[in-house]
Amino acid sequence: MIIEGTIGTKAALVVEGGAMRGIFAAGVLDYFLDINHRPFDFCIGVSAGSTNLAAWLANQHGRSHRVITDYSCRKQFIDLPRFIRGGHWLDIDWLWDVTIDEIPIDGWELEQQMIPLYVVTTNVDNGEPHYIQATEQNLNQLLKASCAVPLAYRDYPQLDGYEMTDGGVADSIPVIKAYEMGARDITVVLSRPKGYRKASPKSTWLIRKLLRDKPQLAQAMIERADSYNRAIDFIYNPPEDCSIKVITPPDDFGVGRVTTDSRKLQMGYEQGIKAAKHLTA
Repeated sequence: MIIEGTIGTKAALVVEGGAMRGIFAAGVLDYFLDINHRPFDFCIGVSAGSTNLAAWLANQHGRSHRVITDYSCRKQFIDLPRFIRGGHWLDIDWLWDVTIDEIPIDGWELEQQMIPLYVVTTNVDNGEPHYIQATEQNLNQLLKASCAVPLAYRDYPQLDGYEMTDGGVADSIPVIKAYEMGARDITVVLSRPKGYRKASPKSTWLIRKLLRDKPQLAQAMIERADSYNRAIDFIYNPPEDCSIKVITPPDDFGVGRVTTDSRKLQMGYEQGIKAAKHLTA
């Protein structure tokens, strides 16, 4: 869906996260690579959206597909019984160590691009979003912090002296931030079908209990639905001086946050390619 408006001087690409749902954006961005589609002045990514964007900027076609359909499906990464025993449900440490060793993102190549990447993280102490520009030096730790789903991953990566966690907690779809940064032509890649709105958590008491030593983070998680839905409202009702193009999965998108079914993941990837072809036709 394309929402027309007056296009400004800056164009931005915003990519939502969503763990395994990121396979859709992987398809979109791989197709963008295929046709050298880069009409953007800057991009902002959250969680899996930030890793997708980093691979895209580094010209590493297929990397995100491989991470999601292979490494992220392994027992070493997703293990609910381990979580019940007190470990990580999603072991970000293992995932980062093995992928950095075997298929690292080319930080040097990323820095050669004229399109800066801003990655969203959430400050654990105050629950506020940080928008940090990726560099070759901070890339791995920055992406790890943005992907560190609280509770499912029990640690908080350190970044610039702060404990950080999943950027999606504070700003799941940073389209308003892109506008504030001067973008008036914004392309947004979502990981949920059109019409999705996030429901508020029912057990707020449980979130506060589990994060009793991080009360501001708990509050940010409780308010996440409100922040998410404000972004959706902005996307479909932008200011008059802003044009927004929205790329969403189709209604039959079958990938959830922890889906490991190879058929569903491959279909989600191909749906991303198809959506990107439609946008750029």
